[in-house]
Amino acid sequence: MLHWNMGRRVLAVLVACFLTVFVSYSIRYGYGVFLPEMLPALGISKTGAGVIFSSYFIAYTVLSPILGLMGDRYDARVIISLFTAILGIGTFLMAYASSVAEASLYFTLAGVGAAACWAPVMALAQRWSSDRRRGMTLSFIDTGSGLGIICSGAVVPLVVKACGWGAGWQILGALGLLVAVINFTVIRNRPALPAGPIPPAPEPPALEPLKKIYAKLLRDTRFWYIGLAYMLVSFSIIIPFTFLSTYAVEELAFSYTTAASLITVIGVAALAGKPLLGLLSDRVGRVRIIMLCTLLITLGSLGIAYAPDLPVLFASAAVFGVGEGAIWPMYAAAASDYFSKKIAGSVVGLWTLYLGIGSLLSPIIAGWLADTTSTLTWSFVLAAAAAGASLLLLLPVWRQPANPV
Repeated sequence: MLHWNMGRRVLAVLVACFLTVFVSYSIRYGYGVFLPEMLPALGISKTGAGVIFSSYFIAYTVLSPILGLMGDRYDARVIISLFTAILGIGTFLMAYASSVAEASLYFTLAGVGAAACWAPVMALAQRWSSDRRRGMTLSFIDTGSGLGIICSGAVVPLVVKACGWGAGWQILGALGLLVAVINFTVIRNRPALPAGPIPPAPEPPALEPLKKIYAKLLRDTRFWYIGLAYMLVSFSIIIPFTFLSTYAVEELAFSYTTAASLITVIGVAALAGKPLLGLLSDRVGRVRIIMLCTLLITLGSLGIAYAPDLPVLFASAAVFGVGEGAIWPMYAAAASDYFSKKIAGSVVGLWTLYLGIGSLLSPIIAGWLADTTSTLTWSFVLAAAAAGASLLLLLPVWRQPANPV
């Protein structure tokens, strides 16, 4: 009976983690789906639209490392529940935005909440999974991100068409608050210890001081090559997620529903790409697959920019989605391939700052470029150029052996 109750508790915690990731990504990438309807309603430029999205990433980037550490040291149940509620509140308030300043303030609040919806959640999920099933568990949780993107493209347009974009933000915000309640109800920080005598835990290996670890990393050219490539590819990826639906509506004259379905195509392709390219990376090497993903992102962005018709545009979105979906876990795995597993977390943490810089600059620059040239075509060309530069930065690493140091 105890085993059965524990099994149900494990399932409940993991489902809560999945729902947290799902609602976080639905909100993050739902922004680009709402945008074609928000632009004329609020009378804002594409640069302004970029500023709103960047405000989210500023908060997310600054707070993610802090909340990741707090999740390890304090009550993860309270932290995840509280910040999921903040995510929901910020999202709900987006329905009442009437200017760039107001929308930026509300989406900054959403970014604050979202900062606790990844690292603390993944850490909690690992505590509730055995070593033998850790990969399967994390893959299940990560599926929430892909399904969140699919939901954004498939469900949000239906709500917007029926009730308006304001109601869409309200529904997503209410969903965030509901998930916060679920989290507080079912999450527990750690599984109960088994009955009986507990064997002494092995002494943890001594770690170098953080300052020494960072100094060693900053002297390693591979860290810089991969980190800068990470920044450029994140810059590239955010552009289609921000402006693809708007581009399809305003410049290609597609219906809003058809334009939004492009995001669904990206989400479906991403889900397909994760397991296939992840499995292939175990055979051919992580950096080779990162380079393949980056090439797909480059080609997909160029295809979006110059697609002559709807089938080519959908095919380009799918190519982009396969690369986008698989590239993030590949970078995380590369940290252990090229650096000691003992400091892999520090490596990924520093690379996350690079990702944040690319993500917060991308929508502003792409939006300004669109306003200046009166077309989003050059913004997607910029996305392809950034991904191409990322690919070039990986060439020196590709030629070096993956020996952890």
